[in-house]
Amino acid sequence: MRDLNTIEEVAKYIVEDGKGILAADESNPTCGKRFDSIGVESNEENRRDYREMLFRSEGMKGNIGGVILFDETIRQKAKDGTPLLNIILDQGALPGIKVDKGLQNIGDSEESLTQGLEGLNERLKEYYSLGARFTKWRAVIKVSDSLPSEEAILSNMSALAEYAKLVQENNMVPMVEPEVLMDGNHSIDQCFEATSRSLECLFGLLNDKGVNIKGTILKPNMVTAGSDSPVKADIQEVANQTIKCLKMHVPDDLPGVTFLSGGQSDLDSTAHLDAMNKIGGFTWKLSFSYGRALQQPALKAWMGKNENTSLAQEALSHRAHMNSLASEGSWSSSLEN
Repeated sequence: MRDLNTIEEVAKYIVEDGKGILAADESNPTCGKRFDSIGVESNEENRRDYREMLFRSEGMKGNIGGVILFDETIRQKAKDGTPLLNIILDQGALPGIKVDKGLQNIGDSEESLTQGLEGLNERLKEYYSLGARFTKWRAVIKVSDSLPSEEAILSNMSALAEYAKLVQENNMVPMVEPEVLMDGNHSIDQCFEATSRSLECLFGLLNDKGVNIKGTILKPNMVTAGSDSPVKADIQEVANQTIKCLKMHVPDDLPGVTFLSGGQSDLDSTAHLDAMNKIGGFTWKLSFSYGRALQQPALKAWMGKNENTSLAQEALSHRAHMNSLASEGSWSSSLEN
């Protein structure tokens, strides 16, 4: 891996040449739910074995530029004693770390504010010394006929901006994730409006804080109808609406937009990304930062058994390669057979 001396170089590297991000920062309870689905106990050793299997997959190389880790994982060593961070680096990817502390309700409302600013500076210093070169903070925005409120948007985007500034002061790239949830029966137009309001507020506050946009990565949702909406948008409409929304609010000098999959299926996540890159006409790299949409086929193939390692790694490698192609507008559904 070439020397990366500035946060601008780090941000650019993560998303260049069709590369994207593997989100492997599930908290232990979330990882527990995934493991429950395959009948595997969620303990430290099993979580380590699973993530080691992912990180050693051949398809990491050339397709994955960064891996987001959970606190437990950044400290772990593989079965043979190799730090997991070294395995990631050897694959040509940079280690990142989730630094927020989860959600807390705003008063009595159903909306939430992400926690974690207290003590963040000290934690960032430790994570940098452990080898992290980028970070992630997730804000959650709910949509309904009356939501999101202005308070939820402003408080969450303010926290994201404060976090981003602190991260850059510690020589790491902040990934800002203002996720407008798919949960609900809202229309694609309501999602567009909530996403538009969130991004406008976020980039205004990042600018006010003096955050270096060239050393920042955006991890947004795609503009889709709610998961329970009676009217579903097709692939092309999602692509068109998402690009339109991003072009309205995202500065041209942002190096990368890496989408979250947000509950979409593996194939939908890839098809939407490909359709957007086929449209083109934007300056930023449009790529992926997928968790479930990259991992799910590998998890199902693995089933907690060592003898399934190769099959599981092939499944992850395939999805990583498909999404890399989609990041360059070169994917086709015929490649999935």
